[in-house]
Amino acid sequence: MSIVWQPHAIQDTQMAQFLHDVEARFNVRLNDYDALYAWSIEHKALFWQTVAQFFKFKFFTPATCILKYTSLLDAKWFIGATFNFAEQLLARRDNYQALISYNEQGHVSTLSFAELYQQVAHCLAGLKRAGVTKGTRVVGVLPNQATAIIAMLACASIGAIWSSCSPEFGLQTLIDRLIVIEPLVLFISDGYQYRGTLYDNRAKIEHLSGALPTLKHMIVCPELSLFESLESLKLTTTAYFWADFIDTSVTTCTFTPLAFDHPLYILFSSGTTGKPKCIVHGAGNTLIQHVKELGLHTDLRADETLFFYTTCGWMMWNWMVSALALGVRLILYDGSPAYPGITHLFDIMKDEQVSVFGTSAKFLSTLAKADVSLANTHHFPKLRTILTTGSPLLPTQFDFIVSNIKQTIQISSISGGTDIISCFVLGNPLKPVYHGEIQGAGLGMAVQIFNQDGKAVVDEDGELVCTEPFPSMPLYFWHDAHHKRYKAAYFTRFAHAWTQGDYARKTYQGGFIIHGRSDTTLNPGGVRIGTAELYRLLETLPEISESVVVGQQWADDVRIILFVKLSANGVLDETLCQKIKYLLKSEASPRHVPAKILQVNDIPRTLNHKIVEQAVREVIHHQPITNVHALLNPEALSQFTARPELSE
Repeated sequence: MSIVWQPHAIQDTQMAQFLHDVEARFNVRLNDYDALYAWSIEHKALFWQTVAQFFKFKFFTPATCILKYTSLLDAKWFIGATFNFAEQLLARRDNYQALISYNEQGHVSTLSFAELYQQVAHCLAGLKRAGVTKGTRVVGVLPNQATAIIAMLACASIGAIWSSCSPEFGLQTLIDRLIVIEPLVLFISDGYQYRGTLYDNRAKIEHLSGALPTLKHMIVCPELSLFESLESLKLTTTAYFWADFIDTSVTTCTFTPLAFDHPLYILFSSGTTGKPKCIVHGAGNTLIQHVKELGLHTDLRADETLFFYTTCGWMMWNWMVSALALGVRLILYDGSPAYPGITHLFDIMKDEQVSVFGTSAKFLSTLAKADVSLANTHHFPKLRTILTTGSPLLPTQFDFIVSNIKQTIQISSISGGTDIISCFVLGNPLKPVYHGEIQGAGLGMAVQIFNQDGKAVVDEDGELVCTEPFPSMPLYFWHDAHHKRYKAAYFTRFAHAWTQGDYARKTYQGGFIIHGRSDTTLNPGGVRIGTAELYRLLETLPEISESVVVGQQWADDVRIILFVKLSANGVLDETLCQKIKYLLKSEASPRHVPAKILQVNDIPRTLNHKIVEQAVREVIHHQPITNVHALLNPEALSQFTARPELSE
């Protein structure tokens, strides 16, 4: 693999400073990142303790023991320590901009760090008045604007547990998620916007009011000012507008001392492989992992600007918000990334002098398909890193970034998940970026690739696992007695290693290539093939807008079925079929060639816009669909139902 980016000014990075800090504290010699990584795995407790010290964690009471465990499942971190997540994120209280909120309508609002602290104090007073205490569940159905961050930090200040969903989620999807966690308080926007259309949340507000038995208080946040009064709404709970709920006379936050592993977030998995998991994450466990990734691996620091395109229903929102603990300025955006024009996010990046931009691989694919070039129209003097996640970043997308966005830029593909609210493998300011690869494993993360016999392998495909405990493992699944579902999710395949469910390869230079989900891996003739191996080649064909590939049981074997959504001028004729087959045969192998190539007009996605291969596979095998409520566009499944070609 060729090198597409080389690190420079290494000694100025926080990663290098952290390495030297470890050397000085423990009188060890660490020549490079690989040596630091090995030390972080061998000396787990000392490593994570040093992370907390390096990033100035403020403890009310110190830990009596950093790590105690007999297995991955029973690991306990910073035992006896008390701290407060919100206090860490609100440590900076000057007049420097903290949050800049944009929406599709062109509205822009700003909050300084001092104003953010004040707003959290106002909201915290309202929560206390509503009876919210330690352990109370509070949920937000909100766009990615300042209100969501304020409400979450107010909850964290008192020890309430926060969970959030995007307002574009359908009503039944919201009910299915929220009824399980029994919220006392709900923050919900009056509406949301997407592709120039305003969507009124009036009906959702009314239905949620009556559908959640534990709900006592509903706070309507007028993000779009769609209605002036709540009196006309048919509600069974006490409801307020945001301005009536908060108490502006309270200007000081009281931060409750909480255990390091006190529950902070309840997150729901995306549902790509079945019904969403209801995952509980601890406060200190989450933050210590996030500052390691944001501060060391991404090298973010005070006064820099992070712009990550996300919604409040994706774990990248939680990850992004933790950058406030580093004094970083955040750009928030609500709406379509391609409205009013496909370069809209880049217009914002240019104006705001963004340092680090994060997005999905899918959005970069959309830009490439539209033949967007920014080299001559947009200049980003401060932009140094592009983060991508959500699905594997294909080699053609590496090329697109370098050719069309900025030539001298670190392409930091990252991979982890909601399960760990963080990353297993990600970027690194001390090592080069190789074409088509994620740079390497994160510090403190004992990531390996296991073959089918459970042996660690290099330059072979297998299961991505983690063999040692790490802080951001879930505390538990909600309502999961004896961790039964938790164990089944991660420890069925290998009892003594966390199995993430990704089919991947570790390269000789220490990088990683993610081929796709293990449970959607293709297996023709007994040979395992990751779906991303096909996607990375199909991405190069201008005739194909997007595709989904699954395995179909056929004649005591598995055959590959490729469904394609064509570009505007694409025609699925024999010429294109032969072009696809030749590409896959010559660039991959004869086993990669699909038995059938079929056209569809839409492809099912989760609410976080991930392609749902499992649902397609279930449809073509006439099996019940286990995650239909997790789909953004369930109607797309009709494209795959009763296809006569699949019986030939």
